[in-house]
Amino acid sequence: MNQDFSIAPGWKGGYEFSVDFQQPGVPPLFTDEPSPLGTGGGPNPARLLAAAVGNCMSASSKYCPDRAHIKVLDLDVRVEGSIVRNEQGRLRVGWLQVHLQPTLPEADLERIGRCLEIFEDFCIVGQGVRQGIDVRVQVDPRALRATGSAAS
Repeated sequence: MNQDFSIAPGWKGGYEFSVDFQQPGVPPLFTDEPSPLGTGGGPNPARLLAAAVGNCMSASSKYCPDRAHIKVLDLDVRVEGSIVRNEQGRLRVGWLQVHLQPTLPEADLERIGRCLEIFEDFCIVGQGVRQGIDVRVQVDPRALRATGSAAS
């Protein structure tokens, strides 16, 4: 079962984009690169990736207890990451560490074990990143006509 989707990051100038998630009722998200490239006026792609993995792991860690009728009273989440240079000297997201701390009723602490063993398997983003998502890129340059309009 495929669930295809699309988003539209609209360039605003510099390194700023307004990401249209193409979902009714969901406002655009402003993104930017930190200084010295951008102004740091929004999260950059590395932080968006960390947010996606952290959010997905969090949701997966909550889904299993919900199904097992274990009440999660609170869920503290923090994601750490590192930007490193690869062999060619290019910057890459080197690693992400997701810290999850669910608060449960004391009586349910013994029942959470199975959920802790399996929840990561259900995080589509985290597992996709781990397995290496197939990223395809298509670039279609267009010329700007002398009148100032783009030619397709």
